[in-house]
Amino acid sequence: MRHLLDINALIALGHTAHVHHARTLSWYLSMRGGASSLCTCAITELGFVRVAVQSGLQPDVAQARKALSLLKMSGTIPFEMLADSMGADRLPSFARTPPKLTDGHLLELAREHRAQFVTLDRGIPGATVLP
Repeated sequence: MRHLLDINALIALGHTAHVHHARTLSWYLSMRGGASSLCTCAITELGFVRVAVQSGLQPDVAQARKALSLLKMSGTIPFEMLADSMGADRLPSFARTPPKLTDGHLLELAREHRAQFVTLDRGIPGATVLP
């Protein structure tokens, strides 16, 4: 199974200081040994770098990029970069407000690539919410 992580889940997995790191790491460890891959895309990778610096988890963009690269290379579950050529015309009906636009886009991108959209947020129809 392929799993497209949203920005917050990706940051939580990659930073021990994140409030949901233990929760995300537990989910990640439960998948080891299975036929799984973790997916990112341009939006989630750029979001990881932006939020890591803005929140103080990383001191600058260069270090945030390095942290992302190390995360993608460090595990036993392979990471895969999904191509994204979808526009706003593909947004699902629940994405009616600005805060839901990225979630809606990522959900549709996951569907396009036959992946499961994984998030820490409730209220996204069809997404897997990390326990």
